[in-house]
Amino acid sequence: MDVLLDVRVSRMLEAWVRELSGSPAGTAVEGWLFEGTRARRRAEAQLAARGIQARLYSAYKPLVHHFLEAVDRKALARVIVHCPVHPAASPRRFLLEAYPLAEMLGGAELQLLSLPASEDLPCYRVDLRWRDGRERSDTVPAPNRVHADFLDRPMLSPTAWLRVQYPGSAMSERRHESEHEAIFREALALVHAHPWPETEPYFERLELRVDMPGIAHAPAAESGWMNTHEAMHEDLYFSLLEFFQHRSGRPAGDRRLRPGQIVPDVRAGRGAARLRITASAYPALAPDVVVAADALPLEHTPSPLAPARIAAELARVPGQRFEVASREGRAVRGVYHPGKGPAVLISGAQHANETSGVVGALRAAQQLVRQRAHFALIPLENPDGYALRCTARCAPRHRGTCTMRRATRRWATTWNTAMPRPGSSARHANRAWRCPAPSCTSTSTAIRPTNGRGPSAATSRVASRPGCCPRAFS
Repeated sequence: MDVLLDVRVSRMLEAWVRELSGSPAGTAVEGWLFEGTRARRRAEAQLAARGIQARLYSAYKPLVHHFLEAVDRKALARVIVHCPVHPAASPRRFLLEAYPLAEMLGGAELQLLSLPASEDLPCYRVDLRWRDGRERSDTVPAPNRVHADFLDRPMLSPTAWLRVQYPGSAMSERRHESEHEAIFREALALVHAHPWPETEPYFERLELRVDMPGIAHAPAAESGWMNTHEAMHEDLYFSLLEFFQHRSGRPAGDRRLRPGQIVPDVRAGRGAARLRITASAYPALAPDVVVAADALPLEHTPSPLAPARIAAELARVPGQRFEVASREGRAVRGVYHPGKGPAVLISGAQHANETSGVVGALRAAQQLVRQRAHFALIPLENPDGYALRCTARCAPRHRGTCTMRRATRRWATTWNTAMPRPGSSARHANRAWRCPAPSCTSTSTAIRPTNGRGPSAATSRVASRPGCCPRAFS
């Protein structure tokens, strides 16, 4: 294992409290940073004990947090949100950040309007009306900064912001680089400057371990869940993909990119944030772990299946077997079941943490066998990512301290079968495989119907929940 970078960044909340604690009594402070409600309230109380009036807000989805923290949502009748528009971003940028506001209002009427474009500090204007006739208008700043990314494209990104007014003085305000921004900047700078090999793959596994404080809001409604650790995970993963896409010379959207396995591991931490980037070989294959759900029927399983159970269920589906090895050496198994009607391909676990799709694919196959349908089944399409999910499985979301180690897209070569190049091999495998359907003329994952009816290709990816099985495929 090669350690490419190991850095620590001070926690901004602690730095602000330390620096502001020496201010004279009566100082007024407003700040925006990437911290949860409890941490911000504790910091406000510490400053209040020194006579400093501080109000600290979330820099992440500030409009949603405003409604969570500063609006009595009971008995609201109407909400009108005027969303800022900045020339350096999509006109819908701040409107989209209002999600999931509509679900938080208890049936109140919601209107989302756009303000004229401006380069000023973005601010929402919110008009509230309650059923008892009360009205109020709020201004909700959304601090962002304009900067260039590694491709010199203009970007508008959330940032930390601090306003301070000392007694008898004018207010001063400026942007601060938060630990979240610093961690992201350090990661991209390292990847940009590192002497990678000339040809792909550039590494086997590139792991970015991040420990940092942040926001983990987990209400009962899943759609309202917010987590800055997962947001960092997504930003790191897709930004690195974009970098290696550019480095390879391929156009945007070309799915043949094979940089290696990119593994952001972003965890909730306290104190200073830490970023550790390592490049390593794939670990030795570990034996499968038996899980309790493997003893239950598929329609009752409450948790992910072990690979051995998946293989056993696949073996019960009659038909012609095919198998290849994944990049790390695990078996990618499938079965071709000839039958009537258009041929369809059913696959699960392309996104390896979406484990209900595996159960859905197997249950769909059971029904299609009874219907004597024409299909092929690959229930565990990404066994390498599935194994990584098993070893890095996070605690339940709603505990609020979840260790974010999503294996959604962790292909060993960061490639999947969603958009194969015509005539190419399956890039997640060490050798090509061809679908056994008689009329399938390439190694593409689409199986072409043999009877001339229906669409020219029908591919179905199952991502159903356990207990829900698609009735038909088209």
